[in-house]
Amino acid sequence: MMRSKLGGALVAVVIALSAPMTFVAQAQEVVVEASNKEALFTSPDPLLNANKQVVYHIMRDLLEANNWDKADEFLTERYIQHNPNVASGRDTVVKFFTEILKIPPTPIPETLKTPVVFVSAEGDLVTVATVRTEKDPRNATKTYTTTWYDTWRILDGKADEHWDSAVKQ
Repeated sequence: MMRSKLGGALVAVVIALSAPMTFVAQAQEVVVEASNKEALFTSPDPLLNANKQVVYHIMRDLLEANNWDKADEFLTERYIQHNPNVASGRDTVVKFFTEILKIPPTPIPETLKTPVVFVSAEGDLVTVATVRTEKDPRNATKTYTTTWYDTWRILDGKADEHWDSAVKQ
């Protein structure tokens, strides 16, 4: 008798797992930016502090203000890019933003505008998580928040490699 109950339960689980998903949880905690994001780019460890500062300037000076004339201060010449939409190489990345996207430079802001959630540094890697707001595919009138990740490998005071969660566009 025990064997048949267990077997029946197992069959029910297999059927449930193989059936199309009809229940989707609706609750989601909103992703919120840190209250003092500037402080997240510092560390009492001198190496981690320096690495975080490189990433801070990449985000603020290059990505936000589009001052790509400063790229050689923060990116190595070989800058390996693991984003499927941009080829590797500092010159190629600069060309992507300046000639393909044609984003004009603006004054460098005093503080970072990007909604940073956290910054983590370990060894030569720095990871930054940011708030990303997306349109709800089930309801075009709504949006939801999720988290975007960027990780940089720092080599001799410059970013030498970059990963993010981009997909082909």
